[in-house]
Amino acid sequence: MIKSMTVTALCLGLATILITGTLAQAADLQTIQLPKPEITKGKPLMQVLSERKTTREFAPKELSTQTLSNLLWAAFGINRPDGRRTAPSALNHQEIDIFVTMKAGVYRYDAKANTLVPVVSGDMRAMTGLQGYVKDAPLDLVYVADFAKMGDSQEAEKRFLSAADTGFIGENVYLYSASEGLATVVRANMDRTKLSEAMKLRPDQKITLAQCIGYPKAKESGENSAKK
Repeated sequence: MIKSMTVTALCLGLATILITGTLAQAADLQTIQLPKPEITKGKPLMQVLSERKTTREFAPKELSTQTLSNLLWAAFGINRPDGRRTAPSALNHQEIDIFVTMKAGVYRYDAKANTLVPVVSGDMRAMTGLQGYVKDAPLDLVYVADFAKMGDSQEAEKRFLSAADTGFIGENVYLYSASEGLATVVRANMDRTKLSEAMKLRPDQKITLAQCIGYPKAKESGENSAKK
């Protein structure tokens, strides 16, 4: 009996340490209230479509909070009074969460409050992909499907529908980036297990894709001179 109580106490102690450590990590960050998104600016749709492209080189310049607000609203913000979003969502599950990874740490985008909610402190950008350029982008979005929001559907259906919904969001980011002259690339190559653990995700939260966004890297002066 004594041994059983000792083991139980030890387990509770370890759990407390783990929980306390996680809370301390998140406590290092503050909730960021984003400015109201600017939804009346931007290039015409057909021009944006003609300029949409993938870019894998990024300047280190960080995005302003206004640009970040505009970007996240375009990605999956609320655009109607009933709470529906800028991207389609199967059965309106709205199961995709956008985790915003920046130099300071990882945040979760709360579309209703238009805030960034702290998740984990520390620069985890390099963990969001296996490509060398990932660490250079000032912003990496990690798309996470919350299967708990998808009812009693079979897991295969949840994976299929959440993958489609992620694609809609990622394309919105591409179009916004083209409109604002930003560089972006969507990515699938990553260590999902390692990243999920670092982000403190639940087992029913599944990483689908990630996407780098930033300003395009300036071309070398030698290249510019050769083109003149």
